[in-house]
Amino acid sequence: MPTGDRGTKGVLIIRHNRIPVRTVELQQSRLRFFPENPRIYTIVNVDGRQATQDEIYAKLIQMEHVKELIKDITINGGLIDPLIVRDGSLEVLEGNSRLAAYRYLAKRDPIKWSLVRCTLLPADLDEKLIFALLGQYHVKGKKDWQPFEQAGFVYRRCKTHNLDFTSVGSEIGISAPKVRHLVATYEFMLQHREPPERWSYYDEYLRSNKIKRARKKYPALDRVIVSKVKSHEIDRAVDIRDALPVVCHASRVLQQFADNKLTFEQAHERALAAGVDNHEYGVLERFRKAIIEPSFEEGLAATSGQPRNKVVYELGKILTRTKSLLSKLR
Repeated sequence: MPTGDRGTKGVLIIRHNRIPVRTVELQQSRLRFFPENPRIYTIVNVDGRQATQDEIYAKLIQMEHVKELIKDITINGGLIDPLIVRDGSLEVLEGNSRLAAYRYLAKRDPIKWSLVRCTLLPADLDEKLIFALLGQYHVKGKKDWQPFEQAGFVYRRCKTHNLDFTSVGSEIGISAPKVRHLVATYEFMLQHREPPERWSYYDEYLRSNKIKRARKKYPALDRVIVSKVKSHEIDRAVDIRDALPVVCHASRVLQQFADNKLTFEQAHERALAAGVDNHEYGVLERFRKAIIEPSFEEGLAATSGQPRNKVVYELGKILTRTKSLLSKLR
């Protein structure tokens, strides 16, 4: 064992397995960041090689949540919850951000922050149980991982550990279709080498059934969208959510856009113009133009008594129906 202190014995239950553990104090300098933790998984490769422990620390210490942890640990005089560490390798399976914060404090006061409280798991603990534990903590539990990190976790549960979508969903409390979407989006971003901060763009892109049909008909659409996101021609994820389905609805415009003959703005404008003769579109456009007029709002504001109550009632019904229609169209 790594320390002479026998510590406090206990049991940790993971997927119906009773895992014997010990809580002890260890030298923080002996602990190692866990490269497979989804929070740092995306930074473990530098120029085709695995990042060093120092490089992982340098990346973590720049993150805002780690800076907040430094303040919290300083105020509390230590950790509230112990790090979860694999015995033998002394890898921190859970608590890498807290280790980075502790290491930062130790650089300034090595004596005060030399020891850190840890819960030791067996050295030979099955990797599948480790990932099940992480899923309970960060996907089903406190959910402090970013969407890309959660998707990376789910992706590896399915691809590396060969679990099906239903099993992974049941394990972390989300539906099988949601797992499928997370895996597909993460895989798409890996293929196109897109950074985590662009998650919302491709989350919207792969979510829409209308866009899915367009991708099947025009395989080049993926390449066009990625290039326009990278160049900031498509500058907001909400544009993919709201404007791209409109483009996909206009077949001729979509073909020109997929052939990269139109900018995103041009395609959207032409698609809107193509829908002017559509009765439903015309009704909605006239309604929108009517209610955005300042005089219309002024008239509503001047309404009182029973007519005002009726106006509120009608607006509420319109809002509910609008949300329902948007949900169906998307």
